[in-house]
Amino acid sequence: MILCARFHLLPMDETALPPLVALAEGLTPVVQALPPDALLADLGGAEKYFGRDSGQLAAVLRVRALAHFGLDCAIGLAPNPMLARMAARGTRPGTTRTVRPDEVDRYLAAQPVRALDGIGRATAGTLCAYGLDTAGRLAQAPPGTVQRILGARAGRELQERARGIDRTPVTPHASAPSLAAERSFPRDEVDPVRHRRALLCLAEELGVRLRGTGQVCRSLSLTVRYADRSRTTRTRNLREPSAHSPALAEPAYALHAALGLQRARVRGISLRAEGLVAAELAAHQLTFDPQDERSRRIEAVADRARAKFGPRAIVPGTLAAAA
Repeated sequence: MILCARFHLLPMDETALPPLVALAEGLTPVVQALPPDALLADLGGAEKYFGRDSGQLAAVLRVRALAHFGLDCAIGLAPNPMLARMAARGTRPGTTRTVRPDEVDRYLAAQPVRALDGIGRATAGTLCAYGLDTAGRLAQAPPGTVQRILGARAGRELQERARGIDRTPVTPHASAPSLAAERSFPRDEVDPVRHRRALLCLAEELGVRLRGTGQVCRSLSLTVRYADRSRTTRTRNLREPSAHSPALAEPAYALHAALGLQRARVRGISLRAEGLVAAELAAHQLTFDPQDERSRRIEAVADRARAKFGPRAIVPGTLAAAA
């Protein structure tokens, strides 16, 4: 059985996920992080090793998460990762939803097509227009009809998922699809200068982490948390995939300015780099700007200094003045 645990962390609490993954690895080595707040675990070997069924192992994970981190979770158990994720999404914290192999057809029959992996709002709208509004109806539709609606490959793959077929494995140590950094203010902050300084700090942190792993991101997502615990999230695509800190700070400033916060009481700001790809696979548009080239060379030298002397060895002047 495959276990999916969702811990319902806030977007700015992503740093709590790696220790939770390590906790699950005490049960099985086949654990995959699903940032920002979930993980997958293949319990096949663990059931035999510990002599316990998947439900008992899920209970052990929940108790350990509560004991070590004070976090409860919603757990889905199913024969494959897709079904486990679906079961976890429809489950309240503190409970476990198990979908056994002989229950798959009945479980999927009433699920909306939007719940299936790979079906977005537009695709779901197209299917619903043809009366294929549930996974059960999509599974029973003639394959030729579905493929004419969605295309041959997409129709075939989505109809397999509607029948509960998912061939993707649980991949330990898989590269995260995103990276996040967060700053909380010691008190509710209304000063836009301090907001901007926090954004610069976050962009620098993400840039260093991306360059350290040889990755670039395609988009940035900004989340602002307010004094009343509400949140606003906005996303912007970058002009080109990048891990260059100034190229991350510029859209972060633009996202923040577009919110028009005036004197909003801000409690925390987080920035997420999304759409990660290997740096060698991304194209960089030459600018013939000597200032840009100089900035990138200085950044490379600063990265080497940080790797040797620590992350605070070199910081932008604005952040050094703030410290």
